[in-house]
Order: sequence, then C-alpha cells, then structure tokens
Amino acid sequence: MKILEQLAKLSSILSGVLLTFITLMTCYSLIGRNTTGDTIVGDFELTGVATGAAIALFMPLCQLKKANIIVDFFTARASESAILQLDRLGALFTAVAFALLAWRTTLGGMNAWTSQSGSMMLGFPEWIVYATMVPPLALSCLIAFIQALMGDRFETSEGVAA
Repeated sequence: MKILEQLAKLSSILSGVLLTFITLMTCYSLIGRNTTGDTIVGDFELTGVATGAAIALFMPLCQLKKANIIVDFFTARASESAILQLDRLGALFTAVAFALLAWRTTLGGMNAWTSQSGSMMLGFPEWIVYATMVPPLALSCLIAFIQALMGDRFETSEGVAA
C-alpha cells in the first residue's frame, strides 16, 4: 500500500508543477501582451493541454484520500457497517469508471499517434497529452479497486484512508 501512496503523491506533485508552469506562462504572456505587445504563441493551447493532464494527475491522490464528493443524505441514519459496504460498492464503481477512462484514453492516444494529430497553432502532438493521462487514471483505478476489496483496512502512512 505504501507504493500506491508514494505514486499518488508523486502524481500530485507532478500536477502541481504542471499547474505552476501554466500559471507562470500565463502571467508572462499576459504581462507581455499588455506592456510590450509580445506574447507566447499558442499559450491558450498549452494551457488546455497541461490542464487536462493536471486533472488526471490529481486523481490518484484524490481517490487515495477518498476526497471525492459523497452525498450522504440517504445514509445519514444508516449503520456503520451499511455505510462501509456502500463505500466499498462505490469504490468498485469508481474503479470500473477509472478503468473505462484509462482504456478509452489509451485508445484515443493510439489514434492520435497513428493520425499524428496536433494542436491547431503549435502542432503540439495530442498523443503526449493522452500518454500523460493514462498512468494516473490506471493508478486511480488500482487504488479504488483495492479500496473496494479491503474497505477500511486500506491504510496509508497517515492511518486508515478516510
């Protein structure tokens, strides 16, 4: 379990670095555009590409911490064991959803590779974005599947995954 936690944290750090890059690039481009008239060509494309990858990179830690939105209106008065079983079922459905996302993203990346498609202004290869999204989606799937199997016995270094 420790390796999954380490990989989820690394994925999150990479996402933070990517978002920091996006922020700095956007600031540079906006300041240049409004002061000297210089801008970064394709900054909008790069922002979209990096944001898509960053969202996927945050997913493993989000799943590890069980930080997804939970609506407990109907289970507020349910027993602890019933809630645990529903949480495990939800983790299983989440694992299936992440598996489908990883599979379809893989196929999309292979299609982008075959067709050599790229962004409009820069020609940035689209397959790179897909390639950065598949590993964190697969990791999220694995984490959710283990949470479905182990329930509250799935522990991180900070204790039981909340």
